[in-house]
Amino acid sequence: MNDNDHDTTLIPDNKDTPPLADELQQIADHERGRRTTAPRVIQSAGRTQAFAAGGEPGKMRAGDADRDRVVERLNIAYSEGRLSKDEYDGRLASALSARTYADLDQLVADLPAARETVVTQVAKTNGLAIASLACGLAQFMLGPLATIPAIVFGHVARHQIKRTGEQGAGLALAGLILGWATMILGIALIIVVVVVGLATSAGMQGAML
Repeated sequence: MNDNDHDTTLIPDNKDTPPLADELQQIADHERGRRTTAPRVIQSAGRTQAFAAGGEPGKMRAGDADRDRVVERLNIAYSEGRLSKDEYDGRLASALSARTYADLDQLVADLPAARETVVTQVAKTNGLAIASLACGLAQFMLGPLATIPAIVFGHVARHQIKRTGEQGAGLALAGLILGWATMILGIALIIVVVVVGLATSAGMQGAML
């Protein structure tokens, strides 16, 4: 074993740490060329080996990132009025000088866990729903040419919205209503024209007789 395996600048001697776990931790940190700063959730191979060898979480050495997280929690607690100025100053000094996870844990043991920021993503509006409404309104200028697209786009948009959770169900419904209303009105108008034409033709034939 070379001299680097006993480099105490990486992990100072701790009598409470099992020798094998301490040695494994030194080897893992030496391979990285720096001191481990992983949080309590064990992510590095060296720390995983240390736990397998019987290391205790509270006695593991804390890194700068761990101390920074505790300082952040103290700042939040102080801003919320959970700590007095003296309590905050004392705990802040202790956090900056803490050596193990146990030292850090006792500083925030009586504080609520940090709340996660929930980011709510606003669902986008379905493009076909917009197109359906646009075609429904365009019927007033383009006539029946926009009727079929309004109906088709509206039905497809409603199916997509049910599957994806997008917004625009109201737009698609409005496009469908305009499209079907125009379609029904057009069919009714055709029927009326046909009936009137047949009646007129029958009247003319009767007059000729």
